[in-house]
Amino acid sequence: MALSALRERLGPIEAVLFSPRPSLGWIKPVLDTEPSDVANALALSVLAAVAAVRTVLPDMGHRGRGTLLFTTGGAAVEPHRDRAVSGIAYAAESAYVRMLHDTLAAEGVHAAQVTVVGPIGPGARHEPDAVAEELWRLHTERDQPLVVLR
Repeated sequence: MALSALRERLGPIEAVLFSPRPSLGWIKPVLDTEPSDVANALALSVLAAVAAVRTVLPDMGHRGRGTLLFTTGGAAVEPHRDRAVSGIAYAAESAYVRMLHDTLAAEGVHAAQVTVVGPIGPGARHEPDAVAEELWRLHTERDQPLVVLR
């Protein structure tokens, strides 16, 4: 895994941003969604998140500090029948992040999620710099487990 290689090369990781991009092929209505679509999305959004956390958490726990940041799209808070897989996978990822937050806060490790409802890009509803600033704020202020940008 890339995180393990980075850890070996650079030393303990202080912060991780988990923000995979799902396949556009998974965007389909709920009744057209195949079990393999859901399995692939859960592998990307949840299983990969668990693997990333398990790679960096021992060092964070040992040092008593660290930040685990996650991003999801709007389907995490506004599931839509035409984008079923995103709604399922992001809901599972959101639950995982909340459990991490509740479990790790007392150990000095902050887990938080930014959910972006709508498009990101220059001139779009959400400017990339503004999203990055919110992620940085969550890392430095450590005050919330979830921020929804609408």
